[in-house]
Amino acid sequence: KMSVPDYMQCAEDHQTLLVVVQPVGLVPEESFFRIYKRISAVSQVNVRDSQRVLFIRYRHHYPPENNEWGDFQTHRKVVGLITITDCASAKDWPQTFEKFHLQKEIYGSTLYDSRLFVFGLQGEIAEQPRTDVAFYPSYDECETVEKRIEDFIESLFIVLESKRLDRATDKSGDKIPLLCVPFEKKDFVGLDTDSRHYKKRCQGRMRKHVGDLCLQAGMLQDSLVHYHMAVELLRSVNDFLWLGAALEGLCSASVIYHYPGGTGGKVGPRRSQGGSLSAEAGNRHRPGAQEVLIDPGALTSNGINADTSAEIGRAKNCLSPEDIIDKYKEAISYYGKYKNAGVIELEACVKAVRVLAIQKRSMEASEFLQNAVYINLRQLSEEEKIQRYSVLSELYGRIGFHRKAAFFKRIAAMQCAAPSIPEPGWRACYQLLLETLPGYSLSLDPKDFCKGTHRGWAAVQMRLLHELVYASRRMGNPALCVRHLSFLLQTMLDFLSDQEKKDVTQSLESYTAKCPGTMEFITLPDGLKLPPVPFTKLPIVRSVKLLNLPTSLRPHKVKSLLGQNVSTKSPFIYSPIIAHSRGEERSKKIDFQWVQGDVCEVQLMVYNPMPFELRVENMGLLTTGVEFESLPAALSLPAESGLYPVTLVGVPQTTGQITVNGYHTSVFGVFSDCLLDNLPGLKSNGSTVEVIPALPRLQISTSLPRSAHTLQPSSGDEISTNVSVQLYNGETQQLIIKLENTGTEPLEKLEVTAKMVNTKEKLYGDFLSWKLEDTLSQFPLKPGKIATLTVDIKVKLDFSCQENLLQDLSDDGISVSGLQLSSPFRQVVKPRVETKAINPQESSKVGDFSHVK
Repeated sequence: KMSVPDYMQCAEDHQTLLVVVQPVGLVPEESFFRIYKRISAVSQVNVRDSQRVLFIRYRHHYPPENNEWGDFQTHRKVVGLITITDCASAKDWPQTFEKFHLQKEIYGSTLYDSRLFVFGLQGEIAEQPRTDVAFYPSYDECETVEKRIEDFIESLFIVLESKRLDRATDKSGDKIPLLCVPFEKKDFVGLDTDSRHYKKRCQGRMRKHVGDLCLQAGMLQDSLVHYHMAVELLRSVNDFLWLGAALEGLCSASVIYHYPGGTGGKVGPRRSQGGSLSAEAGNRHRPGAQEVLIDPGALTSNGINADTSAEIGRAKNCLSPEDIIDKYKEAISYYGKYKNAGVIELEACVKAVRVLAIQKRSMEASEFLQNAVYINLRQLSEEEKIQRYSVLSELYGRIGFHRKAAFFKRIAAMQCAAPSIPEPGWRACYQLLLETLPGYSLSLDPKDFCKGTHRGWAAVQMRLLHELVYASRRMGNPALCVRHLSFLLQTMLDFLSDQEKKDVTQSLESYTAKCPGTMEFITLPDGLKLPPVPFTKLPIVRSVKLLNLPTSLRPHKVKSLLGQNVSTKSPFIYSPIIAHSRGEERSKKIDFQWVQGDVCEVQLMVYNPMPFELRVENMGLLTTGVEFESLPAALSLPAESGLYPVTLVGVPQTTGQITVNGYHTSVFGVFSDCLLDNLPGLKSNGSTVEVIPALPRLQISTSLPRSAHTLQPSSGDEISTNVSVQLYNGETQQLIIKLENTGTEPLEKLEVTAKMVNTKEKLYGDFLSWKLEDTLSQFPLKPGKIATLTVDIKVKLDFSCQENLLQDLSDDGISVSGLQLSSPFRQVVKPRVETKAINPQESSKVGDFSHVK
């Protein structure tokens, strides 16, 4: 029973000669595979003076029991053996040569020829000319390896051709031997070897065998003829196992004719074959492959010569692409009758699938694959199961069944960590799981999940992500665990139940206690980079609003209130070219300003989607353009809180344009940088604001009590305080005003002006007077210093000829109220037409002072 299937088998392998390359004794693995690579490059051979082509298939491991099926299908027969050995001294040579002979005995019944490559031995032994042994000083000094392989293949061809001629010749009177597979031998003991039925069976099997030899010898037309004859003979005696082999041989030859590029998906086109090839085409070969010309010498074909075969004969014998699949189905049905032919049946299914993939007949290919899944082989080892499921996955992927391919790849991954394996391969398991992701419409880049529409089955995707987490943990890589759990929580949040949300977050917190989650890329051993996973849903941010400074801190342009109010007008220029970009800039640019060194605020409306209290630590702003000190905040959001206002603050350290790009958080031990551009459904009033240089700040206090009411409403641009005093005509009182510099910049100028609001013109008089010399002597006023300004309030009214005066002054005396005091450095004061300047010769800065009723 053949025990080990070759899942990489394809139809064109039927025309190859199998050569095994193996080490003898202790050979460094790296050195062996370096030589093996050079040997296996000599894989395609031209036969001199003809258009026949030989193909060589190299293997560095081949089960001897499979070799016993070499009569059934000759491409399974090891016809060449190349051994590689280290031999440092002459005394080790006899033992080395003995090992070579023991190695030959393993495949001895089928070998055509063999070679021994010896590295390291020099001296008398190495100088003796030998056909089967080649000596080289070292693995670096072996330029003639390829030439030796060419000579070796020439010897293989001569033996192959002689066997083909010997068995193809009709020797009337001689008994044709009955070719058997290993399990049949006991069934034919005692059979009547003279019966017609037995002879037909012998003839049919031999015809099929000759067809195999012709195919290997590069005689495609002859092989087709022999296969057809074998099919007829074997069908007549119901020899189903060999009939299946003859049909499969017919399929292989036809596939080679129809698809010269090959069906195995190997690199580089294979050499085309057939009588219609031009001489020029016959000299072309696969790029990178070694080419050797073999002279068959006196050996000529007794049958139909490949060089003179006509296309008419080929068209008649070659199967059409549709017939190829029908014959494969028939052959597989015959194989299915024999439980010992499970490997043959499985490999035939794989070959048919590769052909159907080229024909783009996916549904039919899936039927063959489904059949292959249920073929019973012996108890497979875990490694063989992994290989089987991996190849099934690769084949499903080739025919476009990506989810099915992912399913089998995932089974292969689970097999890597099966309980029966002493040392589970968690790294291989993890790698295979990664390869399943595309089949389940899953990417490990969270940006692919920002578009709002979810693709694939969420339940399966969550299961796969859990498996990635588990494999990462068993590999001993906590950073990977954190990254995959973060990805699961961020992308699958809408599909997690309340209990699952709690379980995932508890797991995440236990992992981040050892290895906090970061915003760094994680590079895997195979070079794949896992992007960071920012928690943009923990919490969910619905709006971002940049706030203006408090009224007392807002910057205002300084205007001289003592001068004329000159309007500056500029010409209007329209340009349609930049209108659109200006509109975009306007939408992002905000019309107020922030001040260097002052605390600025951004308000977020956030929502907690979790069924438990969400603690957000170290939440702050992400900005660009200006050096910015973010002052982190910690917040605790109630379960499913609804919209909740959160204010984030910071201090700009330099001036210029500042853009708020997003915010950073620390949730469950994972640090996240959340960019506003990646937040869906976000409302914002813009993100860019101008930061102007630090400004002086002035605080004013007076010696008079505050007024209970304001006579003149504030215009919005003013910062006012109201004090009141009650005087009789002729009375005088002093108002002491304290000016304190509470900012970080010195105060350099002071302007004072008075403004009277009169209800009765006849009551007008000069009430206020002051002298600025003493005050200005304290300027520039440094931070923290206080200056004083004394204002004299004197009431002097003319009561003559005022008939209605008593009625007008029905209240107690004259009230000077609503005295508005303000800092000119923090506001714009708009002068009115009725303003009258007091003491204009005094120094230059203004305070919006008082009015009299």
